[in-house]
Amino acid sequence: MATYRSVSPDETLRANRRDWDGSADDYQAEHGEFLRDVGFVWSPEGLDEADVRLLGDVRDRRVLEVGSGAGQCARWLRSQGATVVGLDLSLRQLQHSARIDGGTGTHVPVVCATATRVPLADRSFDLACSAFGALPFIADVEVVMSEVARVLRPGGRWVFAVTHPMRWMFDDDPTEGGMRVTRSYFDHTAYVEEDEQGRPSYVEHHHTLGDWVRAVVSAGFVVEDLVEPEWPDGHERVWGAWGPVRGKYVAGTAILACTKP
Repeated sequence: MATYRSVSPDETLRANRRDWDGSADDYQAEHGEFLRDVGFVWSPEGLDEADVRLLGDVRDRRVLEVGSGAGQCARWLRSQGATVVGLDLSLRQLQHSARIDGGTGTHVPVVCATATRVPLADRSFDLACSAFGALPFIADVEVVMSEVARVLRPGGRWVFAVTHPMRWMFDDDPTEGGMRVTRSYFDHTAYVEEDEQGRPSYVEHHHTLGDWVRAVVSAGFVVEDLVEPEWPDGHERVWGAWGPVRGKYVAGTAILACTKP
């Protein structure tokens, strides 16, 4: 059963770890070809880091990918000369990362952990990124921002993509039927799927654009850019609630680029 209600950070972590471990196989089977084994796609719109270079020159830089999944982005960063560590909550996703490592010959070191408690040293990275990774599934995003700020060196860059907050107002329907506003943009109750015992089995949290900006600024970051990719002509692939019909009218992704002074 799906509902909207308050969920604690610990409940959220347990539910989403179980969900991602259980759905990782289907996720990689459905989206793996689009993501590519060695490729950095920021969003369902197909925005490619090879084209936009939101991270800048990564050669000889140490990069942390938050919510690395099967390591597609991290592997691309390796191909560009970066040293990369991937972090993900789901052990099963990281097993897929190891599988693809074996097939490509490009190994990405990974850590199985939550982004709210990063088990890595202070000031050990030059860059951090998250391409539709952990952030939409975390309640206390301020903690994540503080953790990323902690592991970045001064001058470090933090770029992350999230579901565009405007999408919270619409049902998960990529057709014209999904163009109707059904929820308030300002409603912060989480979307929760429950098991037969009423326990959360999947949780997604809503944060407004103002929430995201306040979270990064409170962690000491300076916001440099906000990218809202348009749905490109000729891109017909549907990914959940994203697709060419609604994508022509409603932003599906928000990408914030920040630096640590």
